[in-house]
Amino acid sequence: MLTQINIGEKFGSPFGQTQTIGNLISVVLQAAFALAGVIFIFLLVFGGISMIAGAGNQNPEQTGKGRQAVTSAVIGLVVVFAAYWIVRLIEEILGVRFITEPGI
Repeated sequence: MLTQINIGEKFGSPFGQTQTIGNLISVVLQAAFALAGVIFIFLLVFGGISMIAGAGNQNPEQTGKGRQAVTSAVIGLVVVFAAYWIVRLIEEILGVRFITEPGI
């Protein structure tokens, strides 16, 4: 017979005691949004440096790659935030909370 151990109590985690799986998903989503922001900044800087280096070396291929990186970064950030606001809109329409606010 297997013994069940309350992992939340054993490791001091609030999940499973006072918070639900929805709270855990919210924490993961907030981390994903932060990661998307970091990736956006990295691609924006990388693309800008590539564009400047390509223009300095008179290399239109490198300039085009830099422009493509910046365009992809902006499109990716727009998609991430559009997805977030679509979920928030669905929450308002249905009256159900999928993403909880910090501290709630």
